Amino acid sequence: MTETPDAPRLAETMAEVEDALLSRWPETRLEPSLDRIQAFTELLGDPQRAYPVIHLTGTNGKTSTSRMIDTLLRALELRTGRFTSPHVERMNERISVDGEPLSDEDFVRAFNDVAPYTHLVDADQPHPLSFFETVVGMAYAAFADAPVDVAVVEVGMGGSWDATNVADATVAVLLPVAVDHAAYLGGTPAAIAVEKAGIIKPGSVAVLAQQSPEVAEILLARAAEVGARVVAEGVDFGVISRVPAVGGQVLSLQGLRARYDDIFLPLHGAHQAQNAAVALAAVEAFLGDESQALDGEVVGAAFAEATSPGRLEVVRRSPTIVLDAAHNPHGAEALAAALEDSFTFDPLIGVLGVMGDKDHEGLLAALEPVLAHVVCTQNSTQRALPAEELAAAAREVFGPDRVSVASTVAAAIEEAATLAEAGEAFGSPLGSGAVLVTGSVVTVGEARSLLVRPERHA
Repeated sequence: MTETPDAPRLAETMAEVEDALLSRWPETRLEPSLDRIQAFTELLGDPQRAYPVIHLTGTNGKTSTSRMIDTLLRALELRTGRFTSPHVERMNERISVDGEPLSDEDFVRAFNDVAPYTHLVDADQPHPLSFFETVVGMAYAAFADAPVDVAVVEVGMGGSWDATNVADATVAVLLPVAVDHAAYLGGTPAAIAVEKAGIIKPGSVAVLAQQSPEVAEILLARAAEVGARVVAEGVDFGVISRVPAVGGQVLSLQGLRARYDDIFLPLHGAHQAQNAAVALAAVEAFLGDESQALDGEVVGAAFAEATSPGRLEVVRRSPTIVLDAAHNPHGAEALAAALEDSFTFDPLIGVLGVMGDKDHEGLLAALEPVLAHVVCTQNSTQRALPAEELAAAAREVFGPDRVSVASTVAAAIEEAATLAEAGEAFGSPLGSGAVLVTGSVVTVGEARSLLVRPERHA
C-alpha cells in the first residue's frame, strides 16, 4: 500500500496549490488504470457528463489543433472549456474557459472545490491520485461550474487509460500516430494506435488525420467495433492548397460541409495546415448538420486569430529567436520541413535541451540538415538529459566542430545568439542568422519565460 498524502487543507495562494499538486505522483509516474479518476469524478458528480466533449489524441499536434478548435467554436458563439498538457510556462494554461487560462484566483478556487474529495480517493485506492488525475478532475469540475457549451480535451498520454478518458467524446480526433513514450505505450506506431484508439466511443464521430496504413487499419477497426462514424483526411476533408506567407500561410481547406478559400493561418508549416483541416472537420462533425456550410468569413476570422505558443513561435528579432516544442523525431521532422518551407535563416543555430527518456539521437538526426551549429544544454528539471551526454551524441551526428555545450538554457541562448549574429563565420550574409530553441516543452517554456514579456504571454 502506497502512503497517501495528508488530508488536504484549502489553499489560499497559487503557490500553495502548485505545492499540493506537485507533491503527488508526477505525470511521468504511471499506473495504467481509470479506477482512481473514475472514483474521483463520481465523488464530484461526474462533471464530465455535463457537456459534450471533443477529445484529441495523437503523437504530435494536439495542442495546436485543440487551440484552433477552441477558437473556431468561440467564433461560432459557443462557450468553451479547453484542457491541455503539459503547460509551457504556467500551470494555469492547462485549464482554459472561453479561450483564457484560469486566473490564479480561479485556479485556486478550482483546486479548493475538489481538494476535499482527493483524500477520500487516496484512502480508498491502492495508489493515491496523481498530479495529472487531480488536474483533470479540476478541469472537468471547472467546466461544469462555468458552465461551458463544449469541452475540448487533449489526452496526457495514450488514450484508453489516460485520465481524460472518463469522458465519452462526441467527437474523437486522432492526429498522426508515431512512436513516443515507447516505454509506456509500445515501440511501434501500430502498438501505440491500439492505446490511442480507446478514445473512440460508441456513437461518436472519429476524425482521422492522415495515418500510416497499419495505424489506419487499427483505428478503423476500433470505430467499426463501437459503431462510430469515421471521417478521414484525404477522403472527406483536407488541405487543398497552401502558400507560405509573411507571418504564416494562406490555405484552401476542404471541410465536411464546403470548401473554404483564402484562409490566413498565422502558424507555419505543412503540419499546421493539416492541423487546421482536422480542426475544421472536428468542429463541423461536432455541429452535426453537414448540409449547411459554415460562414466562410467566420471561419477565416477564427483561423486568423489562431495562436500556439512555443510552436514555431518567433519571440525576438535581431537576431530572430524561434521556439518550437518538438520533442520526438516525428515532431522534429515536421519542424525541419517547416523551417525550410517558411524561413530563410542562414545560419540557423540550434539550442537543444531534451528529456532523458526521449529519442535524442532521432531528434538530432532530423534537425541536422537545417542547423549550422547546435548548442547542447539542459533544462532545470531532474528528467533532463545532461548537456554533456546530449553533446556527445550530437558530435556523432553533426561532427565536433558544429557542437558546443552550455550548462543552462539562458547561457545556451546567449551563446547561440552570438553565433547567429556572426553569420560571416559560417559563410553567411551578416544579419540573416537566427536561433531555434527546441527539444522539450520544458526547455521552450524556460526560454519563453526569459524572452517574452509577461504582458505578451498567451
